[in-house]
Amino acid sequence: MKNKTRIVSILAALVGLASSAALADETLTIGGSRAVLIKPASPRASVILMPGGSGAINAGEYGEINGLMGNQLVRTRASYAARGLAVLVVDASADLSSAVQYMAAIKRPVTVVATSRGTQRAAEGIARGARPDALVLTSGFLSAESGGGSNVMSILGSPSALPRTLVIHHRNDGCKSTAPAGVEPFVKWSSGRARVAWLSGGRNDGDPCEARAYHGFSGLDGQVVGLAASFR
Repeated sequence: MKNKTRIVSILAALVGLASSAALADETLTIGGSRAVLIKPASPRASVILMPGGSGAINAGEYGEINGLMGNQLVRTRASYAARGLAVLVVDASADLSSAVQYMAAIKRPVTVVATSRGTQRAAEGIARGARPDALVLTSGFLSAESGGGSNVMSILGSPSALPRTLVIHHRNDGCKSTAPAGVEPFVKWSSGRARVAWLSGGRNDGDPCEARAYHGFSGLDGQVVGLAASFR
């Protein structure tokens, strides 16, 4: 009987814990653009996720995302929330300053996590005055050596506006616009504001600039989320 009572108590505690961590997904309009919010009951920090590609997440009415579902940040959004973070997934047209202010009202610190072409949009937002507490750039358009024309360095011009920054990059990223060779020039340019976490392994399938390739950290989602979620 004692064992049964103990089991019931443990189950009740687990149910209570699950309830306290319950998540609510909803669609918001921030700065004239739709975004999806995933909010734990008691968030310990906030992240703004900026997907790559077209950036068009096509948010539905009730927190669903209908575009870019395979994008590394879109597919892992619930993993950030599971770590106790309030999560805002924004569209390409989002006003980053408004998004940062909105999430700061929920819980600071606010970290912007951007991937691929999203890193360009993050830099543009910061150049226009957005002030997140920290920035994570994954598979980024970082410098001229990355291979693309427009990049974080050219958009910002000076590292003075750069918040504390973590670069997450795959050693074998084969995308022509996010070559690994672009990382070190960016870190040097940052004047101590940026550091890099290199990843290797995983899977590499299809277009080298898409989500199933090294560029999209296929098979490495847990490592990427762990690094990004703890940087703030």
